[in-house]
Amino acid sequence: MLSLVDVDLGYNQQIILSKVNLSFNANEHVAILGPSGVGKTTLLHHLYQQLSEQTCLCSQAQGLVDNLSIYHNVFIGGLARHSRWYNLANLLLPFKKPQLHISDICQQLELVVPLQQKVSELSGGQRQRVALARALFQQQSVFMGDEPFSALDPLMGLRLLNLIKQAHPSVICVLHDAELALAHFDRIIVISDGKVVLDDKAEQLTLAHLSQHYALTDAAKNVVI
Repeated sequence: MLSLVDVDLGYNQQIILSKVNLSFNANEHVAILGPSGVGKTTLLHHLYQQLSEQTCLCSQAQGLVDNLSIYHNVFIGGLARHSRWYNLANLLLPFKKPQLHISDICQQLELVVPLQQKVSELSGGQRQRVALARALFQQQSVFMGDEPFSALDPLMGLRLLNLIKQAHPSVICVLHDAELALAHFDRIIVISDGKVVLDDKAEQLTLAHLSQHYALTDAAKNVVI
């Protein structure tokens, strides 16, 4: 699907990650872990730029339009599938077919609020699920998420991760939850000190392995013990 060979990544002429050598395969679920500020998001956005035609991205910024409804924020994910006139007409008077589709996605994401409600009126967890709904509505083969479940409780996060995996053959996620990564992803990449320090199959790793490269949360440390 994509290979990076000795690639330097960064912004404003500042290198964040140096000499990245990674390959990403189709039909693979990859978790990217590491301490804050080491370049996980930089890597994810580079991958998205390379694979944008087949990828939906659920970023930390979310990119939601506060003064628009849930429906219209989700529908934005499907703008490219329709003409300008269709999109304009749907903005003024939403069509029934996309309403039913978006309603179904929101129900699967346990977002039980009126589609007409403005995003500005939602909680953090609800906003995150709107962003996830928009990604699902794009109907792409690859899902990329930057801590897409961080505002949700762990059980709901797991349920929605399974939904994402069912809808997308390939999943690449930046996560802060090492236990979730170990239990529900095929492969784990750890970034620390400006470089990739670990890239291995999840089934061959433990929390103890991960803790050698960065400080885990207190909850994770307790599991190791």
